[in-house]
Amino acid sequence: MNRNAGGVQLAEKNTSLLFLSGVWCWLAIAYALNEGSPVWQHFLQALGVMAVLLCPLALFYYFRQALRARYSAVQYRIWWMGCFVCYLPGLALLTTYVWPGSVVPGYLFMIGVSCLLLELLLLAQGYYYNRIRHWSWIRQISLEKAVLLSLVLLSLCLGVMAVSSWGDPEYHDSRRLLLGFVFRPQQLLQHMGLFVAFTGQLLLMYLCGYFYFYINLKWLVPEVLRKKGVVYYMLTALAVVGITYPLIGQFLLLLPINDLLGGVFPDNPFRLESAFAAAAIILLSLPVVLAVQSARQYQQIVALEKEKTQAELDLLRQQLDPHFFFNTLNNLYALSLQQSPQTPDSILQLSELMRYVIYRAKEPLVSVAEEVKYLQDYIDLQQMRLRRKPDIQCHWEAAADTPPVAPLLLIVLVENAFKHGIEPADTPGFLHLRLQSNARHLSFSCENPAGEISGKKPGIGLDNLRRRLSLLYPGRYELKTGKENHIFKAELYLDFT
Repeated sequence: MNRNAGGVQLAEKNTSLLFLSGVWCWLAIAYALNEGSPVWQHFLQALGVMAVLLCPLALFYYFRQALRARYSAVQYRIWWMGCFVCYLPGLALLTTYVWPGSVVPGYLFMIGVSCLLLELLLLAQGYYYNRIRHWSWIRQISLEKAVLLSLVLLSLCLGVMAVSSWGDPEYHDSRRLLLGFVFRPQQLLQHMGLFVAFTGQLLLMYLCGYFYFYINLKWLVPEVLRKKGVVYYMLTALAVVGITYPLIGQFLLLLPINDLLGGVFPDNPFRLESAFAAAAIILLSLPVVLAVQSARQYQQIVALEKEKTQAELDLLRQQLDPHFFFNTLNNLYALSLQQSPQTPDSILQLSELMRYVIYRAKEPLVSVAEEVKYLQDYIDLQQMRLRRKPDIQCHWEAAADTPPVAPLLLIVLVENAFKHGIEPADTPGFLHLRLQSNARHLSFSCENPAGEISGKKPGIGLDNLRRRLSLLYPGRYELKTGKENHIFKAELYLDFT
């Protein structure tokens, strides 16, 4: 298990236990309020009892990742069902036979339902994080659209409650209508016109408050607060409220639902209560608006940085590719001067290399096997033209679960080995390559004779390589080059975790 995955799992475990502790305390508070004095005694008693009852669930949260790793999906679901569907409800059913008529079974059932709802919320959040949040239409929902959608849903719910309460003596009399927490589908169907009227008027009421939120989001914060400061923002907000609140107050008084609900709004549209309500909406929405504005700015900065990084990578590739092909064409030119029979094979080999660079190297990632094949083709092409055959030893050991890597990283080290180590040598040189990779890391080493330039930066190759590594694997790579005992060695390490 890599470090990042372990950190995510630890955070998930700690968060789940924190939420379970919150349920534990809230249920103990509900029990203490229900029992009355002495409240602290009842609260501590409930905490002690539930510490025992919730212990299996806490253990499940603590060992959740271990259970997932050890058991199959079906077996894990059996464990899950046993904890959240069978344990506490079954305990409540058992206590009905032990203490008939007691409040204990109902209280245990409430604990079980609360814990089940908590788990379903955590599962829904995980599903949203992994699946739904990546849907394009979800990402396009802005804050103002989300608030507006919430107001529409709230108006619909209150409209249903108003119609369901209509004509019920408990909620409706000649003076006013109370919105009870009731839902009567038959009555909703009978009074569909009334439902539309209630919902429309409720939505208009909420849209009046939404007006102040929207103007704060679109104008007051970005245009006044950010550009002219706090004083201008406060004065402008007061001006907006003073100009608009009497008009909005008069509009709300004209809605028939105001009298039906018992005079929700002041009978005088100039009452300062309405102005305070409008100012409160602006002030209370200010932290949310500032947070959204900051998040948008951060996203824009990240997008610009990404574009800049991609532009730099494209430029580095453009510098790298000609550098490599100029060297290869010089090799072919030398073979053609010698009228070597290897020239056609060399051209074919070069075409394979060019195909890789033109098509595959444009991809952000390629498999390690493709990169190794490219290196091997390059080595074969170099061997065709060398008079003194070097001692070349290649050891490739790439596991099947090795993640893909950025293309054209390793070729720089191999190319420098030929250019600055093998070619200038008076005697047949050597090239020892070793690659090992798995799901967590990749290590590559290259050894060759140390020429006069080997210990220095040979051209733009290594400079570009270091720059590309810093852009593609920031903080997750290590590149070492050095000369020792007439041997130049380059080592590259990539951390995939």
